[in-house]
Amino acid sequence: MGSLAILAKELGYRVSGSDQNVYPPMSTQLEAAGIELIQGYDPEQLKNGADLIVVGNAMSRGNPAVEYMLDHSLPYISGPQWLAEHVLKDKWVLAVAGTHGKTTTSSMLAWILEHAGMAPGYLIGGVPKNFEVSARLGDTPFFVIEADEYDTAFFDKRSKFVHYKPRTAVLNNLEFDHADIFDDLAAIQRQFHHLVRIIPSQGRVIVPFSDSNIRDVLAMGCWSDVEYFGEGNESGSADDGQQWRAEPLTPGANRFAVSLNGVEVGVVDWQHAGLHNMNNGLSAIAAARHVGVVPAQAIEALCQFEGVKRRMEQLGEVAGVTLYDDFAHHPTAIETTLDGLRKGVGKARIFAIIEPRSNTMRLGVYKDKLAAVCADADQVLWFQPPGVDWDLQSVAEASPVPARVFQSTDDIIERICADSAAGDHVVIMSNGGFEGVHQRLLTALEHRSANNEAANG
Repeated sequence: MGSLAILAKELGYRVSGSDQNVYPPMSTQLEAAGIELIQGYDPEQLKNGADLIVVGNAMSRGNPAVEYMLDHSLPYISGPQWLAEHVLKDKWVLAVAGTHGKTTTSSMLAWILEHAGMAPGYLIGGVPKNFEVSARLGDTPFFVIEADEYDTAFFDKRSKFVHYKPRTAVLNNLEFDHADIFDDLAAIQRQFHHLVRIIPSQGRVIVPFSDSNIRDVLAMGCWSDVEYFGEGNESGSADDGQQWRAEPLTPGANRFAVSLNGVEVGVVDWQHAGLHNMNNGLSAIAAARHVGVVPAQAIEALCQFEGVKRRMEQLGEVAGVTLYDDFAHHPTAIETTLDGLRKGVGKARIFAIIEPRSNTMRLGVYKDKLAAVCADADQVLWFQPPGVDWDLQSVAEASPVPARVFQSTDDIIERICADSAAGDHVVIMSNGGFEGVHQRLLTALEHRSANNEAANG
């Protein structure tokens, strides 16, 4: 919604909006764009005669602003429908969907097109460091969008991505998620099939070799060209059409070779680690080719890709302790992130601080899987957030590595300051503000370092 507000502002509209607990980087980005941000949902804000109210999918009946809007017959629309009517019309839309990696992959794809001189528009649910803003209209017909399967609004229960009508679609992966709105995996697959059904016959769908859940979606019907991607040791059938493969050249996949139909087209050498990032990059190369970017250009762009804020973003290093911020919202995301970090840092100690904050995590759907996915950490500090009615203690007790549950972020900071030493890596995982623990921990580590220097004279 913040990214959408920026696009509306760029179109020349006067824009204001309300939310609760808004935190950087979105809050600072909105302020920089001159968009008034109102805390909370007091109906008074709707008495200014707005021409249109764009309703986010977090809003529900019973919200005071929603009730005022309906009672007074104010004009309203969903975010995805507004985008379709005001931004995406007549655009070549490149959509990136999937349970994991949407933000990172769409950021890579937008940067590849930018590097190729195609000046794309884009809307991304994070802030790509190569752009430092999460959305823009662009100067050409090409528009990259992060395509979420979450429902559109309280009055439109279709997945958001069906509004976007892409010509190029990346389906990176598919697992059960959003347990607050989907009953099971089959319900999500049905929504993904709705997306596939609206891709033109001259469009393209880009999918992984190895994801059986996506294979099932395509088996429901696909009327577009399909290209497959994956690691070099994965298999694809002979009738799969174009096949993209990546071969890690280092343990952490900081370098990997890219091939198309068995012919190597280049090597990506970048600062990012993990097979998940490698596959994200591979799918972005494939999508960019559909709009005319040759693989060599795309590979050159990825070598200069700086990443996304809050996606394994290095926040700083204090006295040899490196601190990262990651958006991990699902067991698979936690596992792949820690695996990538482990491969990148070798035997160095890793502390994982995790807040299970997403709706699916809060409902405890994956509580039996959480312990195992942290095996690459040396120590796990679980935070029991308010509103989670299941006990994380069972996760800590089942952990293959030392783990402990905390009720206070102050206590987490105190423990890290007591236990960490030079050479350690601390990754904070949450899809929320996490009580500002990131900067508070950096500050505490700086104070510890200053005190140690003073004590040592």
